[in-house]
Amino acid sequence: MSQKNAQQILRDTFGYTSFRGAQQAIVEHVTAGGDALVLMPTGGGKSLCYQIPVLLREGVGIVISPLIALMQDQVDALKQLGVSAAFLNSSLDADAAREVSRQLLKGELKLLYAAPERLMTESFLNLLERLQQESSIALFAIDEAHCVSQWGHDFRPEYRALTVLHERFPNVPRIALTATADAPTRGEIVERLSLEKAQQFVSSFDRPNIRYSVTLKNNARQQLQTFLETEHPNDAGIVYCLSRKKVDETAAWLKEQGWDALPYHSGLEASTRNTNQRRFMREESVIMVATVAFGMGIDKPNVRFVAHLDLPKSMEGYYQETGRAGRDGLPANAWMAYGLGDVVSMRQMLLSGDSREERKRVELQKLDALLGFCESTECRHQTVLRYFGEEHPGACGQCDNCLSPVDTWDATQAAQMALSCVYRTGQRFGVAHLIDVLLGKTTPKVQQFNHQQLSTFGIGKELAQTQWSSIYRQLVAAGLINVDIEGFGGLKLTEAARPVLRGEQEVWLRRDAEPAKRKTTKAERGSRLREAFAGANEDPLWMALKAKRTELAREQGVPPYIIFHDSTLLEIMNRKPQTLHEMGQISGVGQAKLAKFGDEFLRVVENVANRVD
Repeated sequence: MSQKNAQQILRDTFGYTSFRGAQQAIVEHVTAGGDALVLMPTGGGKSLCYQIPVLLREGVGIVISPLIALMQDQVDALKQLGVSAAFLNSSLDADAAREVSRQLLKGELKLLYAAPERLMTESFLNLLERLQQESSIALFAIDEAHCVSQWGHDFRPEYRALTVLHERFPNVPRIALTATADAPTRGEIVERLSLEKAQQFVSSFDRPNIRYSVTLKNNARQQLQTFLETEHPNDAGIVYCLSRKKVDETAAWLKEQGWDALPYHSGLEASTRNTNQRRFMREESVIMVATVAFGMGIDKPNVRFVAHLDLPKSMEGYYQETGRAGRDGLPANAWMAYGLGDVVSMRQMLLSGDSREERKRVELQKLDALLGFCESTECRHQTVLRYFGEEHPGACGQCDNCLSPVDTWDATQAAQMALSCVYRTGQRFGVAHLIDVLLGKTTPKVQQFNHQQLSTFGIGKELAQTQWSSIYRQLVAAGLINVDIEGFGGLKLTEAARPVLRGEQEVWLRRDAEPAKRKTTKAERGSRLREAFAGANEDPLWMALKAKRTELAREQGVPPYIIFHDSTLLEIMNRKPQTLHEMGQISGVGQAKLAKFGDEFLRVVENVANRVD
């Protein structure tokens, strides 16, 4: 098919005037019958890379997706665009599943979403073979392809069996897509899915609209409250916690403070999880407090923040979780509060698991990379991209380290004291005890082990307890000290500590900022997001457009963003179209949506203009 046809579909069906990044090259390659591996950041437009080729090719496109909620949203969105689509998964009863199979064989569908478990049944594979004989299969799209990697954070064993697609349908093109894959994971996707001949399209991992911020834990709940009040008083977002208990407690606390917060974790009843997820997807300002059980495939574009109250497991996990913010390209925040206790908890969790030793070593290396990110004094975007093997052209100018450059200090002597204290006390005590020794405190524990007799007792009195805590946290992150989980969180020296103790290597550490002594004034709050929305929250047209979107979404039984994204509403607000032709020029307004909703939104623009006049 010609490029013009692809452009026409992009414009008329999806409402966009031009492709982004590698989208056009991917569409042309897959439309011509080629296999592809696509690495594209969340919000980069991966779905278009297989949806447009399906609309250009003969037959139906089969999309393998791991999450039921994502299938429902994708199908709802496609139906709003006038594309015939359906899904097959465990949420359908037998009659509904038979009806979808009938539509499939009758040629009434253009896209079918299926879970990998359903795809791998012999009955479904036989159905596909019959479909291929009677009409044709346009392509197979394997979404969230990183699930095939045993080293990944979302490993799904059933993904390993997807090579059957190539074996039984060798002439049907396949496109594997993921937003999160370092080089080893990428290699495993290629090997496990037999994509050795596939063309690889690797987009930049950078998400320039996301502002990364990492803060030292100091009453994390109150820090979260301040962050929400300052930056996101009326926004939807996600707060990640490590344990189910902390999720429940944090959600309840936020609710007490007046936030519309809901919990989500695998320990909740399925009906409760589904209700909470539905509210998050369909309402405007809900905060979801969750474990990592929530998120993969969540397609809500106007999540304005992701906050971490606990350390994620890896850089991949952090990147994917924070990538759920700002999918619409508008400014969003990735905020994390972290401390040494997180390191101890995460190491303990990783080492106490049932994984083989080889996997545990890999997981610890990934955790160490995340610690390096937390303690880095460099641009956060540069640090993230470097991990994924990509160079950032320059400082982003908007992360916490760029906006408030971190002071560093020559901590060589202090590091030698800290390391020496670990060694002299037998490499089996935690940070609190070590600091007591350095400060010369004769606590019962210090007296019990006779540590007041050590040469390191009292040598660190020139520094405060918080400073020593920071030093130990950074020495752990730098790999000079390990947390001995078997020793109940005791600290042990690594080989890297030797040259420091010998005076052969300097140690420079970041100087932690003092906690703010005053509350931020209302005038100073959330300036970047306020500027991005150009006063939208106070604009009567913006409020009217959102109200109309909510009304139509309820009538259609879909989330509001499936009617129009925030970015589309902002463009309507700023351009104030007066005719259907002008409305059709707005990004995100395709022909089907123009016919369905164009007049409704034009009336909103006209009514608000008349009220203002």
